[in-house]
Amino acid sequence: MKLIQTGIEDFKTLIDKNVYYVDKTNFISEVLYEKVVIYTRPRRFGKTLNMSMLYYFFSNKEKENAYLFDGLNISHNEEAMRHQNQYPVIFLSLKEMGKIKFESQIEKYRETVSFCAKDNLELLNSPYLLDSEKVLYKKYIDGAANQNELESSLLNLSYFLHKHYHQKVIILIDEYDVPLQSAYQNDYYDEMVDFLRSIFSSSLKTNNALEKGIMTGCLRISKESIFTGLNNFSSYSILDNIANEYFGFTEKDVQQLLADCHLSQNMNEVKEWYDGYRFGDLEIYNPWSTLSYVKYKIRDDSFKPVSFWANTSSNSIVMKYIQTGDRGLRNEFEQLMNGQSIVKDIKSELTYREMDDINNIYSFLLLTGYLKAINDLGDHQYELVIPNKEVYEIYKQSFMSYFTDYAGSRKNELYLELVNGDARKVNLLLNDILIRSISYFDNQESFYHGFLVGLLNGYEVISNREAGDGRFDLCVMPETILGTVILIECKHSIRQDCLIVDAEADARQITDRNYLEEKRFKIYAHAVGYGISFYKKQCYVVKTE
Repeated sequence: MKLIQTGIEDFKTLIDKNVYYVDKTNFISEVLYEKVVIYTRPRRFGKTLNMSMLYYFFSNKEKENAYLFDGLNISHNEEAMRHQNQYPVIFLSLKEMGKIKFESQIEKYRETVSFCAKDNLELLNSPYLLDSEKVLYKKYIDGAANQNELESSLLNLSYFLHKHYHQKVIILIDEYDVPLQSAYQNDYYDEMVDFLRSIFSSSLKTNNALEKGIMTGCLRISKESIFTGLNNFSSYSILDNIANEYFGFTEKDVQQLLADCHLSQNMNEVKEWYDGYRFGDLEIYNPWSTLSYVKYKIRDDSFKPVSFWANTSSNSIVMKYIQTGDRGLRNEFEQLMNGQSIVKDIKSELTYREMDDINNIYSFLLLTGYLKAINDLGDHQYELVIPNKEVYEIYKQSFMSYFTDYAGSRKNELYLELVNGDARKVNLLLNDILIRSISYFDNQESFYHGFLVGLLNGYEVISNREAGDGRFDLCVMPETILGTVILIECKHSIRQDCLIVDAEADARQITDRNYLEEKRFKIYAHAVGYGISFYKKQCYVVKTE
């Protein structure tokens, strides 16, 4: 059985190490139809590996590696094979351009261009290049090019390669939008847009040396006019029905993988956790997570599925929307977490500036893999759901992290108001915290009891103890005899209009059953009781008389 590994993004390494490979080489025949094209897909769906595959197939410097494609699907396509190792290729990855300062981004791009130039040192002795062109090429090699020279770097490199080899050039640009995301997050967006516009427009629009330009990213960025004037330009996202089988695993791919690893009996489990993405009309599995699951499962049959994607993909977008969104947004997220769908307008083309517009939140979540479109309702409206258990766990963890942080920031305030005996302020605080909590739990009394215990974590809390003529729900004990005993009875109301009546009944129970008359409470300076009733994400608090 072949090795099951994840994280290998170099096609040659993967083939030479005999690592399990789901054959996507027919993607090569797909790009032959294009002049300049962008394929946008979520993180970890095989974009970089596909670009590496294209490099080894098309590059005229990789003829000795032609064997890599022996027996693979593309080897049976005679028309495509005529293009094998026939072109100078520039392979540029921008995925490491995530710096917090514009100057650092420029330096990283300078370094990236230097690596590309060093792949073609023969140009320094080319009889076809002018001395002035060799001087500029040497500057690219040495990392000495200024910003203006960097802005025309891809145009110049492709022009030099074309002159030397008398063959037009293929430009591969992987994760082209990573610099834009970083620039947006770190407040130098306009500068980065201008810089990339110069690079892309010169190399992909007005470049007579260009054979093809192929790009990948997460989002189609067009409104900044980065690609202004490209009339031979195509863009395919998860909403389109072109090239969908080449990113991620199809159901057939996964069935074969599990059969090859003697894990066919686990198909339902894999489907529940890692399937659920839809690219066009095609159902797609997360390849990273599926392979990670298989890698663990073949070593440990007791292994249970986990959210691998949460540890590899940037989930800050979900946390940001939970933290900054209004109550309506959080309620819609909870609706999704309860297995329900929502209907939203979706934009297939966005800018990072539009991330802050609440109307575009669901477009970002869909295009980056956090939602799935189950129905195209027309007029840019889609019915959306959470794709699978893995992504559900990301939402759950994000909600829990946010709620824990928020509740933690207010629990001291809550405790002080309980001690002070201000039922109105306790009411306001508890309702605010509840509104920001998650409501996909069963709304039972035991949940609300645990909810209060969690909020009062850090204080001495005792639960369900005998006192007076009965058993109280919970009590918070003070640190010294000068402090205040807080005793709480809580109830789950069956309807919203029962909240006040139920809270009053709880407060009376404390008094009627003499809970606060318990001998152990009498040694403290003060004692106060509260009846609290809950219904879904609301509560009502009544202080004992």
